[in-house]
Amino acid sequence: MTGFAVAGAVVQTALVVAGAPVLTGLMRQVRARLEGRAGAGVRQPWRDLRKLLRRKESLTPRGTGQVFRTTPVLLMATTLLVAFAAPFVTTASALPPVADLFAVVALLALGTVALALAALDTGTAFGGMGASREITVIALVEPTLLVAILALSARAGSTDLAAIVSSTVDDPARVGSPVSLLAAVALAIVAVAETGRLPVDNPATHLELTMVHEAMVLEYAGPDLALVELASSMRLTVFLGLLANLFVPWGIATSASLPALLVGVAAFAVKVGLLGVVLAAAEVFFAKLRLFRVPELLAGSFLLALLAVVASFVLPGGVS
Repeated sequence: MTGFAVAGAVVQTALVVAGAPVLTGLMRQVRARLEGRAGAGVRQPWRDLRKLLRRKESLTPRGTGQVFRTTPVLLMATTLLVAFAAPFVTTASALPPVADLFAVVALLALGTVALALAALDTGTAFGGMGASREITVIALVEPTLLVAILALSARAGSTDLAAIVSSTVDDPARVGSPVSLLAAVALAIVAVAETGRLPVDNPATHLELTMVHEAMVLEYAGPDLALVELASSMRLTVFLGLLANLFVPWGIATSASLPALLVGVAAFAVKVGLLGVVLAAAEVFFAKLRLFRVPELLAGSFLLALLAVVASFVLPGGVS
């Protein structure tokens, strides 16, 4: 661990925390404009968080236990740890063991499982329904996430995310390879499913029978709800950041200098912002899939990830 690595980790964590609600607001604004509405503005998510933190009190449903109470903190902590360790702004990780593929996937899965358990802890019908659907999704999403990035790690010879990103920076031709293209499509579907976006879930729905993520957080209020909403926005930023830097890593700081770090910050903001705009624009043209169709979509993404792994070993120059 070096001073530059710690500084880079702090900068990218602050960037994810501060920029996540702005990204959510930007995506909502893009959707509103494309649908012919004025929209609430890019800063509206920050206004909502401030209102929840200052003017509302946390309410705990009767009969819930420590699982419900500690889940917002756990969800926030796991996301912060990934934002601190993963290569978003710089490839110099302050916590190399946490920047490993398996550690990152485990931390992201831990937050999702904790939220599902909290929904079950409420004992409500909608909470249980949302938790059941979320577990169905995560059971197909997490293997796909592992296999898709594993296809890239086979070429880099390491499961360390920083090493994978660095190998792509050193060999830009890999970006257009079949391995990268297959893995990118699989990971994009994973990001959509894991963050509750269309066509897997509708983040703007008000129909309880169609909710997945929102059904699990119906019982939260005040600061607890603020933590859950902020962590959800941060997870979206994290997934888009991984998608951007694993396949288009240009701009990320590979040297220990202040100009490189500033370029890395700007590149991360631009790439994640563009991905968010593309995702929001695409959602306008998609309808939510029926629930029994979602496993088919996720199974298809797993097949693409598996083909990427096979291609990484079969194609010439696939494994270093």
